[in-house]
Amino acid sequence: MKLFFSENQPDYSTYTFNYAIYCVKEQQTELPAIYEQGFLPYTGNLAIEKDIFYLARSLRVDLERFVDSSENRRVARKAAPLNISLKVERKQDFDLKDPAFIDFCMSYASDRFSGNAMTLDRLHYVFGKETGSHILTFHEEDKVYGYVFAAIEGNMLHYWFAFFDQAYLKSHSLGKYMMWQTITWAKEEGLDHVYLGTCYGKHSLYKVRDHKGLAFFDGSCWNQDIPTIKNLCSTDSESIDKDRFKLISEPNLFIEKL
Repeated sequence: MKLFFSENQPDYSTYTFNYAIYCVKEQQTELPAIYEQGFLPYTGNLAIEKDIFYLARSLRVDLERFVDSSENRRVARKAAPLNISLKVERKQDFDLKDPAFIDFCMSYASDRFSGNAMTLDRLHYVFGKETGSHILTFHEEDKVYGYVFAAIEGNMLHYWFAFFDQAYLKSHSLGKYMMWQTITWAKEEGLDHVYLGTCYGKHSLYKVRDHKGLAFFDGSCWNQDIPTIKNLCSTDSESIDKDRFKLISEPNLFIEKL
């Protein structure tokens, strides 16, 4: 893999010079190392041919520490009447061009992705990236409740994109159920980590509240301090005049812990 840095807006008043940090995947086998370093896949520019990743505050479940929470059990009870089964298939064994599948995904995306972020062209672009390797289908006989597009490689799974029948969103907590069931399946399969994407803003707090065994990438390591990530998510909308390192009251102690 290769790293590169893209300069962002400078602030001489506080000597803050921001760079966005990117990673270029050269081989699929690099995925566990890429995610371990806090990167997530970038698909915002459909003209980019390589699989590109950006560094961000992301969230993962350490499956060795994962056990069902009371919320997980509540969600499982609500979904039980649906008799949902989980089918996990490699991408090449799944018909990604099936009109019913595409319509299902786009119906969800048109309602749930703000600002028309998931167009049909981007959907095909995402499915075409080597990084995403598996389709998880949540179904009962001939009825499909939802799909998860995942990256599975080595010891890890990335819960990348989820699409589900919104008729069951509130009545059966279907979205939460699919995330929990995916984590459970990964643990049963002997994987080490499930990556849940970025963790910014109050709308991400459900990921933090719902699952045990969590850690977040804080820029230097995978941090298990749950009160800290909750506070960060709750205050992300508030502007800060310096980067967070400059705001630390005891910078020397922070450096010693690196």
